[in-house]
Amino acid sequence: MICREGIDVTLLNVQGITKAFGGLVAVHDFSLSMDPGQIVALIGPNGAGKTTAFNVISGFYRANSGTVSFNDQNITHLRPDQICKLGLTRTFQVVRPFRGISVLDNVMIGAYSRTNDARVARSKALETLEFLGMLPEAGRLASGLPIAGRKRLEIARALATEPQLLLLDETMAGLRPAETDEVIGMVRKIRERGTGILLVEHVMRVVMSLAERIIVLHHGEKLAEGTPDAIVQNPQVIDAYLGEAHVEG
Repeated sequence: MICREGIDVTLLNVQGITKAFGGLVAVHDFSLSMDPGQIVALIGPNGAGKTTAFNVISGFYRANSGTVSFNDQNITHLRPDQICKLGLTRTFQVVRPFRGISVLDNVMIGAYSRTNDARVARSKALETLEFLGMLPEAGRLASGLPIAGRKRLEIARALATEPQLLLLDETMAGLRPAETDEVIGMVRKIRERGTGILLVEHVMRVVMSLAERIIVLHHGEKLAEGTPDAIVQNPQVIDAYLGEAHVEG
């Protein structure tokens, strides 16, 4: 928790959010809380409501009911850009860099959320690329990056907004093992400087190596929550998502 004038403030507090599309309820009465610097994973089968929950938390969808608070401020009805300025930023499953400009210019776009000064934005972008070990790629066109490079660029652009909480939506999807390990290292570095991370991920090796706590969504509702060791032994989670083969392996 953040201590503000003697009062403990939770970084993220989601209470009872429900999001429906017509007659389809994608997320129902979902709650979670996070303290600063934590890494929490949100897992579950395809269609479980994970990305919908992300979209509600980050302001891309408006919840039908429930509230989202960030640093003890109600952000339920704020726009994504307003939420970003408060320090909550997200990446997307399908990465779409600005292909016709350089890696550096892409990251500067993220930095512009904090400044209108091009020199300041450039300095922040360079600092971010150096922090993530991407400085040699600064001048490269985004269109020339392989999938792993585009994934790293997505993280860099989000990090340049100076988030206190970073939402990572399937950042490791489609990566080879060595590339996955590289991104895991990036996530750990980001966490080490105090940034909280909420991640949606299907690669359980990633979840088990990064997350302190796992929340399992199934049919839009919370099925289980606990430590990684507890979750992978939970019979309901095994039956609904992991399968016996994963646990035996």
